[in-house]
Amino acid sequence: MNEKAAVAALAALAQDARLRVFRALVGAAPEGLTPGALSAMLDIPASTLSFHLKELVHADLVSVEREGRNLHYRPELGRMDALLAYLTDHCCMGKACSPGGSKRRTTPC
Repeated sequence: MNEKAAVAALAALAQDARLRVFRALVGAAPEGLTPGALSAMLDIPASTLSFHLKELVHADLVSVEREGRNLHYRPELGRMDALLAYLTDHCCMGKACSPGGSKRRTTPC
């Protein structure tokens, strides 16, 4: 992941409703959720939810697929992992470490 993509992803997540939506989708991975299910689960009006989902799709953090009459939104877990890797790749000056108890590294700093 490059810096521009990381900034776009972080900007998309830097809003409380979008972060809640993304976390709900991660929790429902890999099946994802419909907008109706998300709206009911998070108590977000459909029009507001649509705006937030569009922003997450634009940042490539969420994908959308039409299944019959319904849309299904799914988290892009590979993209999420790439963002986390981008944020932690230079931790501890390149030495293997465990920042904040992360499961990505094996030994403490």
